[in-house]
Amino acid sequence: MGKNSLRKRKGEDKGREDGRSIQSHEPQATNLQKQAKPPPSLPNVSFYLQVGLISGICMIVGTIIGSGIFVSPKSVLGNVGAVGPCLIIWAACGILATLGALCFAELGTMITKSGGEYPYLMEAFGPIPAFLFSWTSLLVTKPSSFAIICLSFAEYASAPFYPGCDPPQVVIKCLAAAAIVVITIVNSLSVKLGSYLQNFLTAAKMIIVTIIIVSGIVLLAQGKTENFKDSFKDSTISVSSISLAFYNGLWAYDGWNQLNYITEELKNPYRNLPLSIIIGIPLVTVCYVLINISYFTVMTSTELLQSQAVAVTFGDRVLYPASWIVPLFVAFSTIGSANGTCFTAGRLVYVAGREGHMLKVLSYISVKRLTPAPAIIFYGAIAIIYIIPGDINTLINYFSFAVWIFYGLTVLALIVMRFTRKELKRPIRIPIIIPVIVILVSILLVLAPIITAPELAYLYCVLFILSGLIVYVLFVHFKFNWPQKISKPITMHLQMLLEVVPAEEVTE
Repeated sequence: MGKNSLRKRKGEDKGREDGRSIQSHEPQATNLQKQAKPPPSLPNVSFYLQVGLISGICMIVGTIIGSGIFVSPKSVLGNVGAVGPCLIIWAACGILATLGALCFAELGTMITKSGGEYPYLMEAFGPIPAFLFSWTSLLVTKPSSFAIICLSFAEYASAPFYPGCDPPQVVIKCLAAAAIVVITIVNSLSVKLGSYLQNFLTAAKMIIVTIIIVSGIVLLAQGKTENFKDSFKDSTISVSSISLAFYNGLWAYDGWNQLNYITEELKNPYRNLPLSIIIGIPLVTVCYVLINISYFTVMTSTELLQSQAVAVTFGDRVLYPASWIVPLFVAFSTIGSANGTCFTAGRLVYVAGREGHMLKVLSYISVKRLTPAPAIIFYGAIAIIYIIPGDINTLINYFSFAVWIFYGLTVLALIVMRFTRKELKRPIRIPIIIPVIVILVSILLVLAPIITAPELAYLYCVLFILSGLIVYVLFVHFKFNWPQKISKPITMHLQMLLEVVPAEEVTE
């Protein structure tokens, strides 16, 4: 990206004055791209874009479909109270996720940088919003989500060994920590290996999705439709209930923007990014609606709300004596979602380190394996820390609404750059009404939990986000470099152990 790259700018506006684009057709100083030319000192380094269209679709589908649709669809039903509104909410959440992903597709093909929201916020608003996003994401939302997904995996994987009782917490936490370690190692060793694992696990979870959907269709064909009669009866429709139902439904769709975190590693991102979105998210939406229909063929609304694990209840009633298939494949599903989260979120750590917003060592890449190994290891270590507390679900609930603050801000960046960065080429240009709708919904989703169930925890979350300003002023603006000095011994050991080098040595 020459002298005007985001890494060189660090928030300065000088790069805008000469009107240069930051798109991929310019000379680039990226780190994981095929076009980068290795220096003479590293003649054996070859760069390959590893993620194609199929892998991109699997990344989206595999990251979105985790444990949520199998374990807790009752959260949506509990807010609207009836089958009809519940199915409408699930479909509407898929439409909203698709609209948001289309906004990200325009951003991703306009600014072909890995890191998801980070480079878009940096380009539109400068370094402070970008830093606050990375501060919140790296230390709270993403590692805690990674941890809770692995905890869900551990619960399902250990359940068969403790029939009739709950597995001990120490077993669950140790198994979850082991899952994090394995996923971290896999993604540190090879982009291709992580991508292949994601493809396999996505195929595995689609098997159980297909089993549930086909079973539901067969039951419907046999006349099991009594639970769909008067499907809007006893519904509890209000602004607050619909908002909270959307909030819970969209949590199950979280991951629709994950492909933007690895834009630099996509083959032909102008084609594969939008195609992966257009194919992947509607596919997930159809699956979610059909799965819920299948659930309602064997369970009434009351029974579904009383079930601790809806998919397991469905399997016990429909698939017995082969009901053991359900927890096995749900375990595959959760570990696949965890792998996709690690694969993409590790890139955010890497990009933040490259921009000078995290320790410099986090921007190092492995010479042999061409992966941001230090960033992935850092992400996995933070996730393991989040396993230690007794109830991480509470922490997730307190901080989850912060995600939509940054979603809305990122889509706002799209509108802002329509006026401030007109010179940027936009291979995809969506109608302006789409980002406007997404922004309005984002505002609603942020305010809904505060208005309907106000708690000090939401204030604490906002204060944590804003506390990033103190860190930014001290360590980015004034460049207090003692953390970098303290980390030098760690950096030296990592260079020897992992054979990592600064990105500049590989790409310049």
